[in-house]
Amino acid sequence: MIHGHGDDAYKYRDIRLNFSSNIPTFADLSALEDYLRGRLSVIRSYPEPSPRTLEAMIADSIGRSADEVLVTSGATEAIYLIAQSLSLTLPQGKGTYSVLHPTFSEYDSACRMFGLRETECGDLYWLCNPNNPTGEVRDEGFIRELAARHRWVIVDQSYEDYVLGTLPNGRRLSTLPREGDGGGFITLHSMTKKYCIPGLRLGYVTAETEVIAQLRRLCRPWAVNALALEAGKWLVEHQPRLIDMPAYLAEAQRLRAALDAIPGIHAQETQTNFMLCTIEGRTAAELKEYLAQQHGILIRDASNFPGLSPHHFRVAAQRPEEDDELIEAMMHYEL
Repeated sequence: MIHGHGDDAYKYRDIRLNFSSNIPTFADLSALEDYLRGRLSVIRSYPEPSPRTLEAMIADSIGRSADEVLVTSGATEAIYLIAQSLSLTLPQGKGTYSVLHPTFSEYDSACRMFGLRETECGDLYWLCNPNNPTGEVRDEGFIRELAARHRWVIVDQSYEDYVLGTLPNGRRLSTLPREGDGGGFITLHSMTKKYCIPGLRLGYVTAETEVIAQLRRLCRPWAVNALALEAGKWLVEHQPRLIDMPAYLAEAQRLRAALDAIPGIHAQETQTNFMLCTIEGRTAAELKEYLAQQHGILIRDASNFPGLSPHHFRVAAQRPEEDDELIEAMMHYEL
């Protein structure tokens, strides 16, 4: 893994507003918190060695078999499991992968850990969709073209619930792809992102039964803790509406336009709640320190994404009044 992911507020004393993580910080989690207060006694016992109860609930909610769902301790654990599992199906020392940079760094880290090397047309292709950090969304046609060139296509849809509108063919992102429809598809999903609970690591994989069985053989027992499982079961059962998504995504577009209008700042177009930006004349690291020290505002220095420069940073929209504070602070930064 790389050092320098977002949400590193622990490095600073007085962060008031956090734009560095791709999750809205204002989601109403009060009902979940009340429920968990009443379930704290679960920490006195071991959780299920394999989270089969939650897997069955998720499968039922999305119309899949429970044997096609694997719950993990966050989507990142799933990335490492997939890299390990698929590396075992390839000739030792000869397995390859491909990824389109810039994107989430853990795909590279996981593949290298298990002896896979990067090539232009690898056995595995990792697609973050929507892509972190650019906010770009690829459609079904693009994904199926990948399937024709690669043995496995792993589609990380961690941000699938933060997509502006529909894809060009009118379908929702969350319907893509169906793993059994003519390709080696594995799809990652993040309950952490969907329900705005980054402190409770929860994710899941959907794939054909044989793939899930292979992943399951590599899982550690009790990998998902009891409190996370309680939260997951409550969330799947109640499906709470934590934020007004259309209004929130509209606010993200307003923030992008406002940042892009600041001289010396360019905010790229995005189809989700976060955006990749560049600053002229100064580095992202300098801007980050200024905002943190002078305004208690945290952004993501994106310079450590492969393919990006020291001038790249990323922000995720928050409440309008909080976004206005970020805009105001950046307008007064001397370039």
